[in-house]
Amino acid sequence: MLITAVESSVVSVPFSMGGPHPRFAGQPWERLEILLVRVETEDGLVGWGEAFGHAAIASTKAALDSVVAPLVLGRDAGDINGLTRQVLHTVHLLGRNGPFVYAFAGVEIALWDLLGKRTGQPVWRLLGGSEQGPLPAYASLLSYGGDLDLVARNTGAARAHGYRHVKLHELTREAVLAAKAAAPDAAVMLDVNCAWTPPVARDMAAALAGDGLFWLEEPVWPPEDAAGLASLRRHGIPLSAGENTAGLFGFRTLIEADAIDIAQPSVTKVGGIGEMARVITLAQAHGTEVVPHSPYFGPGFVATLHIAAALLERPLVEVLWMEMEANPFDPWVRAQDGKVAVPTAPGLGCDPDAAILARYTKASPTRIEARERRP
Repeated sequence: MLITAVESSVVSVPFSMGGPHPRFAGQPWERLEILLVRVETEDGLVGWGEAFGHAAIASTKAALDSVVAPLVLGRDAGDINGLTRQVLHTVHLLGRNGPFVYAFAGVEIALWDLLGKRTGQPVWRLLGGSEQGPLPAYASLLSYGGDLDLVARNTGAARAHGYRHVKLHELTREAVLAAKAAAPDAAVMLDVNCAWTPPVARDMAAALAGDGLFWLEEPVWPPEDAAGLASLRRHGIPLSAGENTAGLFGFRTLIEADAIDIAQPSVTKVGGIGEMARVITLAQAHGTEVVPHSPYFGPGFVATLHIAAALLERPLVEVLWMEMEANPFDPWVRAQDGKVAVPTAPGLGCDPDAAILARYTKASPTRIEARERRP
């Protein structure tokens, strides 16, 4: 079936996070925003996807509406590999990692949703998997700006909610020790979001070496410095990275540099489900663990559940530690007792709640329609 329309919309939901809201790009981050992608085929079937945007949603949405959507209109919705090759090649001069790739990821996820609905199969089945029970998840705490009381309080609360793994977004050893004291039986990870140049990162890794971190995430700036990241391996802390890595060949660079123990591809950033699967196959061929990056609450998160259920031997799903006022994809985007359920209905298995969409969508969706069929 041919693609006849692509819609983009932004769902904006207030949230709480167990502390003061952080600032991003000079603005308070007080609302969770989801960039939804809706793809329609000539028979009226609809698939849902999510494109990464965060504070740059306007950029990703512009890339989708102006370039990516027109490229897929009139094309065969089932030709996911062909569209991936054609669209990403067409936009490669605009960047191999950024808004245009993020925009296509949203479309690509929707195409898998459509394929599953058309064939009557959930995405995990299309990927060759079998039905799974709830998957273990980890609580990904937001930054509390070094406030050790808030770090300890929220780590303890996450453990009380059943999470056995808790990730911090802090910059100090003291925060790690506060978290471990608050939840002695929990595995603690530290994500510093590329905070340190390699010399500083090596000093920090040496200081943290005896603290039993489950992993140290993205310690090196810039994130593409694979050799600088690899230089931290001497300290014995498992290293993770990948949310800022450009596709299969970016991950090959990290793996061949022996820079990571854990690969963290993000389905809404890397280019969609197909590219995510290729990264996982590469990592598995090199004995590298995969733990997806998934701090979102729409179809991208649900797609991650399907991928983890189908392709990972030891899945562990990232769930942001926050409470949303509402979510159109409930209950699939929430953890219960530290685990997340995987939908079993065809496609992604969870179309959004129309009433919640109507209440929280920021403006009318932008709809791009095919003017004529392409061969």
